[in-house]
Amino acid sequence: MNKDNVNKLQNFNIEQFQHDLISWFDSEKRDLPWREDLDPYKIWVSEIMLQQTRVDTVIPYFNNFVQQFPTIEALAEAEEDKVLKAWEGLGYYSRVRNLQAAVKEVKESYQSQVPKDPSEISKLKGIDPYTTGAILSIAYGIPEPAVDGNVMRVMSRILTIWDDIARPKTRKLFESVIRDIISKSDPSSFNQALMELGALICTPTSPSCLLCPVREHCNGFEEGVQSELPIKSKKKAAKSVNMSAVVLTNPEGKLFIHKRSEKGLLANLWEFPNHESVTNFSLKEQLIQYLDDDYGLTAKIGEAFTNIQHVFSHLIWNITVFEGKLKHDIEQSETVKLVSIDEIKEYAFPVSHQNILKSFLEK
Repeated sequence: MNKDNVNKLQNFNIEQFQHDLISWFDSEKRDLPWREDLDPYKIWVSEIMLQQTRVDTVIPYFNNFVQQFPTIEALAEAEEDKVLKAWEGLGYYSRVRNLQAAVKEVKESYQSQVPKDPSEISKLKGIDPYTTGAILSIAYGIPEPAVDGNVMRVMSRILTIWDDIARPKTRKLFESVIRDIISKSDPSSFNQALMELGALICTPTSPSCLLCPVREHCNGFEEGVQSELPIKSKKKAAKSVNMSAVVLTNPEGKLFIHKRSEKGLLANLWEFPNHESVTNFSLKEQLIQYLDDDYGLTAKIGEAFTNIQHVFSHLIWNITVFEGKLKHDIEQSETVKLVSIDEIKEYAFPVSHQNILKSFLEK
């Protein structure tokens, strides 16, 4: 046992804690599609999808994704546009781009077998310490810690750990604690049970302590401080940005769309023309100038028909949306298209621009 954990785990009955936790999980665990087998690829996909996304949201996306790309080979060989389309609406698109890059490496370097060695799997793109631990423990039964926000919340209450969980060194502390108390005989159930406990019982607010299977082990409950934990410093307020966008149609009613750059926010997704607005100029004038400067387009801009707000973790887009008519033909390319309403369904858009299209079709 790590010397730094001796005091935290003093008088802590590790074996009984493991038994109580895993027994509860065995009887109460949710029926989730990625729990149907121990395919490390499917577990990998599910863990990437579950990052910053609710389970209920992920389930249909997971089912659709593994139906389209059932194996590492299928995802490695798929066109990126099709992969992004399957991810459309989940957000944080760098997750799926990293996932596809990583499975390509697994296909080429590991004969399409997800590596079992922690040092090898952790080098794959998009694989952080949590994902490493989740895949290795759940798929392969290797006792590696899988520490996410749920686990830190649960263990901060159980062991009354008052360190700020937003700090990287605190995550290291929890990883060390889990390494000391994880079930060596059933690390899969142990790690999943801690996550499940945090999701269902030991919730961020109003934890259901009277229903908790490990309440007798919880220092936070005994001391009455469970609602004060965990300690987490506040994030900086998201930056608010005013933007304008335009849905342009040609005389045949086709819509003008373009592809974002290969790098940066929402890379390689499709969208309607948009830009950050400035003060002292009308939004229409700015759009006309933007279309001319960036695309060499001239268009008649109508009235704004909706306002869309989209919230990222660090940024808020407030988008005023106009409609417009193109005054001339355009030359299409790999990044600029004119598409019909039916054709546009084949292209992956960020949620904000899905909402723009929805408003346009409903007006």
